[in-house]
Amino acid sequence: MLIPDLHSIPPEVRALYPFQVKEHPTSLGVMRYVDHGPAGGAPVLLLHGNPSWSFLWRKLIGPLAERGFRVIAPDHLGMGLSARPQTMLRLEDRIQSIKELVDALSLSSFHLGVHDWGGAIGLGLATRMPQRVNHILITNTGAFLSDNIPRRIALCRLPVLGRLITQYGDGFAWPATWMAVERSLSPEVKNGFLHPYHSEIENQLGKLKEKKIMLFWGMKDFCFDETFYTQFAQTFPTAQKVVFPKAGHYLLEDLSDSEIARAADFFLQK
Repeated sequence: MLIPDLHSIPPEVRALYPFQVKEHPTSLGVMRYVDHGPAGGAPVLLLHGNPSWSFLWRKLIGPLAERGFRVIAPDHLGMGLSARPQTMLRLEDRIQSIKELVDALSLSSFHLGVHDWGGAIGLGLATRMPQRVNHILITNTGAFLSDNIPRRIALCRLPVLGRLITQYGDGFAWPATWMAVERSLSPEVKNGFLHPYHSEIENQLGKLKEKKIMLFWGMKDFCFDETFYTQFAQTFPTAQKVVFPKAGHYLLEDLSDSEIARAADFFLQK
């Protein structure tokens, strides 16, 4: 099982990501994670998607720690600095691996922030332990059955190609910088991609309706666009809604420090 070398992080990247990296041996491989901020602070669990890693959250980690929060930002198995398992991981596997980390860190109560595929993982986890989850920050993600699926993402559901793309070399990372081409998908392919979201997540979201939720959304997202935002807004009608018309998929990269502070302040609300 390949485990990335922490010393291989270039100095210029480390300067942007100055956090101590810890690790936890899950049943499927070593998971690396950031644990930043006061140890006694209220935990905030931040879950990235694909093709990202905890680096995605670097601009929010600092402001949260400054507000007294303990920030936990793991790299999903097969991504970032975590181990690369030799088997294709299902959504269920990813939820379980995060649950193992949450249990190992004794997070009996925590806030949650999700992005991209981290939404299915994090919201899936939250619906299984709603009593432990407090505020939820939802950014550019999906947890619904939808026809609005770009070709580049559906390809990753194909058995062989999908494994090569997502398991070896973090194959989404380079295409994510230019992906903009879409074509119509067959109903079978759409269903194949969306089935885990529909069967495991969507029908359980009602368990979270009483939570304090903020939708924090970039409207220029190539994938999780206004369609997904609208679905979340309908599912959580009392959620706070903050949209950024000119921000893209990597939302935090397009925002100013003061705009990012709005997300950090959300977790301070009573």
